Amino acid sequence: MGIARFIRTLMFLLFLSSNTFKSSVLAKTTTTKFTFRGFKGNQTEIQTGGESVIEHNDDLLRLTNRDHNVTGTAFYRKPIRFRDNNNNKVCSFSTSFVFVIIPSSPGNGGFGFTFTLSPTPNRPGAESAQYLGLLNRSNNGDPSNHVFAVEFDTVQGFKDGDDRRGNHIGLNFNNLSSDVQEPLIYFDTEDRKEDFQLESGKPIRALFDYDGPSETLNITIYPTRLRYKPKKPLLSQRVPKLSEIVEDQMYVGFTAATGKGQSSAHYVMGWSFAVCGENPIADLLDLSELPRPPKNTSLSNKKGYDSQVIALIVSLSIVTLFLLVLLFIFVIYKRQVQEGEVLEDWELDYPRRFSYRDLYLATEKFKASEIIGFGGFGIVYRGNLPSSGPIAVKKITPHSLQGVREFVAEIESLGRLGHKNLVNLQGWCKHKNDLLLIYDYIPNGSLDSLLYETPRRNGAVLPWDVRFEIIKGIASGLLYLHEEWEQIVIHRDVKASNVLVDADMSAKLGDFGLARLYERGTLTQTTKVVGTLGYMAPELTRNGKGSTASDVFAFGVLLLEIVSGKRPTDTENFFLADWVMDFHTNGGILRAVDPKLGSSFNGREAKLALAVGLLCCHQKPMARPTMRIVLRYLNGDEDVPQINGNLGFSDSLRDDSRSNVVGYVSSDIASSSNTFSTFSEVSSGSLVDGR
Repeated sequence: MGIARFIRTLMFLLFLSSNTFKSSVLAKTTTTKFTFRGFKGNQTEIQTGGESVIEHNDDLLRLTNRDHNVTGTAFYRKPIRFRDNNNNKVCSFSTSFVFVIIPSSPGNGGFGFTFTLSPTPNRPGAESAQYLGLLNRSNNGDPSNHVFAVEFDTVQGFKDGDDRRGNHIGLNFNNLSSDVQEPLIYFDTEDRKEDFQLESGKPIRALFDYDGPSETLNITIYPTRLRYKPKKPLLSQRVPKLSEIVEDQMYVGFTAATGKGQSSAHYVMGWSFAVCGENPIADLLDLSELPRPPKNTSLSNKKGYDSQVIALIVSLSIVTLFLLVLLFIFVIYKRQVQEGEVLEDWELDYPRRFSYRDLYLATEKFKASEIIGFGGFGIVYRGNLPSSGPIAVKKITPHSLQGVREFVAEIESLGRLGHKNLVNLQGWCKHKNDLLLIYDYIPNGSLDSLLYETPRRNGAVLPWDVRFEIIKGIASGLLYLHEEWEQIVIHRDVKASNVLVDADMSAKLGDFGLARLYERGTLTQTTKVVGTLGYMAPELTRNGKGSTASDVFAFGVLLLEIVSGKRPTDTENFFLADWVMDFHTNGGILRAVDPKLGSSFNGREAKLALAVGLLCCHQKPMARPTMRIVLRYLNGDEDVPQINGNLGFSDSLRDDSRSNVVGYVSSDIASSSNTFSTFSEVSSGSLVDGR
């Protein structure tokens, strides 16, 4: 009986001992665990410091904004036991969090943040920039810190060499100098690496697993856009130093910092943590259960560029602009030197300059088949520009005695004139010794060719109504030159070959190479005798005094030529005005009408035109009508006065006129008349009165 009681007592004691052992084991394996899927409503669980704040609207934990030189900390408010009760070793632990870093501007972010084990729930005295809100220059490296951190660095690390750059992670033990540092990558396969940016502005997932028995830390970091966890961690490293740093109880959390001129906003979207126990595993953070990531609005919160950065940008901009100006000047000068187009002073006032190369191609390299006319000043080519269509290019020959002076005169005058009965000058070009003027292309060519050459080719005769409208068109153009423009323009070479006829058979007076401009009320300047034989007023051969009256005389000769179909001077003793005057004296002036017209003309208009032509050809300048009066006669607004006598024409006058012409005379192929210029200086005279 006593033996049985002894056995029962022994079994009871064994049972109590077993329960005590089990309780001890259970205490040893207790796990501390928490999970934040967003931070709204968890303010009591998170202790923030510095610039860190839980954003109520977005449900995010913001460690720093993008202000310069700020720090922020956020720790789990309660201390956590990190050592095993039995063996005093550091427990296994696991953490998972999703974060976002938004830089102030691309390439200008900084400085990063850390996941930290700390003996305190904040980091008092910690500095910004490279100290990441974790340590400062005085306690950096101090063993008494008892701080372990995994840094997420976006700039060159603390005291890193030139071979180290930002966008890396590092393991830091009481020090900002990392014992281990790895560039940010994930393993797409077992062997293939893919890098990515911390400062992408997009969510990134971080997983840390520490195995206490082997003292091994595994770190995996990858973008949340991946639907799987990489099979191979970014870093797998034994960290025996951890046992020297971790105390019985520690705080877990984050620190972050910005710097001078470099700043980023650091956010945590969700965070889970587990420590101690048989197999502590932090909860998986499903992105769909987390708050929306912050908007990536670069520069939205940035207060402004650093003054030194602004100064650098301005300086570089000025230097760049100066270099571009020098380059532009050099290119222009080089092009001018290569093309022989060095500008002279007079050219600067006339900007409508064409490229010689464009004109060269437009005229098919100044091909002979493109020639449409000749004159005392040079050759006229037909051309076609892709930008403006058909053109006429007058190329002044290098040996022309008129040369640059007449070239400039035509630009000065016609280049600024605008009238429906004047040829439109589009522009000009000077290339080496070549002087070129570019006009609208006039398809029917010159009046000279229509009067004489075209009928012989196809039998067509210029009708009377067209001739009469051409006469009035020329008169209208001369009136504009003499009275209606801002200055008085004396054409000085009115003749059939200088009148062009457009597609509508309207007259356009051109070839202003001999034109002269005068301010109203001033005297004509001394000049050289210029013009074409047969069209020149008698006073020009005696004293060289060109005037509006001398243009009226030439118009009178041209008018008689259009009506009669005869050239002004067919032989040495023939003068057109004398010939018509003879018909008028004998009472049969209509016999002077071009016989090719037959009876197809208006007798009243023809008689009127011949009478006006004779009045314009009076030998005395003061007796000639002005162009305004001429137009009134032609339009029937005023009666033509009676013509008495021979208007001063006589054989002695004609002989005197020819004997006074001296100097250079060249043939005008287009008109078969003669254009000449004498080089004797003559005195100035007054303009014609009675406008």
